Amino acid sequence: MAGNQPDVDHAVLQPVDEHPYSVAFRSGDLVAVSGRLGVSEPGVLVSGGFEAECAQAFANLDEALRSAGAVRADVIKVVAYLTDVADRARLNAAYERFFTSPRPARSCVGVAALPYGGCIEIEALARVPVASGAIGVG
Repeated sequence: MAGNQPDVDHAVLQPVDEHPYSVAFRSGDLVAVSGRLGVSEPGVLVSGGFEAECAQAFANLDEALRSAGAVRADVIKVVAYLTDVADRARLNAAYERFFTSPRPARSCVGVAALPYGGCIEIEALARVPVASGAIGVG
């Protein structure tokens, strides 16, 4: 990067289960968070159906954001993957609880299946100014 800005292009959170991607990756002021499922530990979905999985997926998104020095208010775009698009109204309700206004842009995509038999996966893009000094170069 130019000037005195540190080079912050790096993975800030690695998956605990041998997957070949980063959970969160920071490049400059952008933070990309890979899809978060409703798992409480690697490969184990929470019980309770859509609402429980959705709440856990958002909690997992929070954790990934924090690892990159970001918070919910920094999120600018969300993509939600649903195995049943009829769950869209329930997703909307959870989205309204999770994000304050103005809420980030969002796409909702219907898919045939998700890992571990999940019914929702959430990925996000956030913007955190580099000058915030929220993370160090790792």
